[in-house]
Amino acid sequence: MSATTGDRAHGPTADEPADEPAEEPVRLAGGMANSRAVFRRGDRVDRPAPPQAKALHAHLAALRAGGFDGVPEPLAIGPDGREQLGFVPGDVPLPPFPDWAMTEAALRSVGALLRRLHGASAALPPPDASTGWSTELADPEGGSVLCHNDACLENVVFREGRAVALIDFDLAAPGRPLWDVAQAARYWAPMRDPRSRAGFYPEGLDAIARARVLADGYGLTPRDRADLPEAIERATAVGRAFVARRVANGDPVYRRAVAEGGGWARWDRIQRWQRAQREALRGALLE
Repeated sequence: MSATTGDRAHGPTADEPADEPAEEPVRLAGGMANSRAVFRRGDRVDRPAPPQAKALHAHLAALRAGGFDGVPEPLAIGPDGREQLGFVPGDVPLPPFPDWAMTEAALRSVGALLRRLHGASAALPPPDASTGWSTELADPEGGSVLCHNDACLENVVFREGRAVALIDFDLAAPGRPLWDVAQAARYWAPMRDPRSRAGFYPEGLDAIARARVLADGYGLTPRDRADLPEAIERATAVGRAFVARRVANGDPVYRRAVAEGGGWARWDRIQRWQRAQREALRGALLE
């Protein structure tokens, strides 16, 4: 979660001509899941490969072959446990998030990009249930569309103020498209109390109004709009459990993030705030 802009950088690869000078790898900033482990070299990104990398590469290739170019090009999976992906040029918002990423137009474009992703995914055969898709942020109800599950700001690439691509599909899994919208709303509205937004987001954001803009950009149906508030709350609970597992396993990045971010009291506060805003959010979505 909040993975890394580094899905768009690379280190040395075996198929580079030996007689060409090696290009120095550049470590990409941002994110937590693969902190300091993602590099760019020219038009390639070199990063740790998830266990289901082979299936993910096949899915990304199929999306691109079907005309959806809003994902990285899969290039190779090495025997060293790393993968190479095509670098996606553009701008990725990093905290503290810049004003240009918070515009209504940017937010609408995020919703539209998710809708295009889901439409392209739905046109493919259903994900193979035998694949070991990540369960860490997956939709508990499952589904027939391979969802991204972590469309946070650091995983969206912009050009000229418009969202054009998603990166870092490590946590992708079959689910309902609504689940992806709920996960995105957590970060992009953002659906968290003002105190928890401080230091990361510009002041004065109207989270409920922004959740409506995201839903409009996606084109959510009335039924999905009615279900979105509870989906956001459930996605937050899943996200909290994800972080708790990382902390319990001794992950230093997540342990530091929880300690410096106000501990579990911050998660308590966010979840209370979401419950308190549930009906106001539903009303705004359906008005």
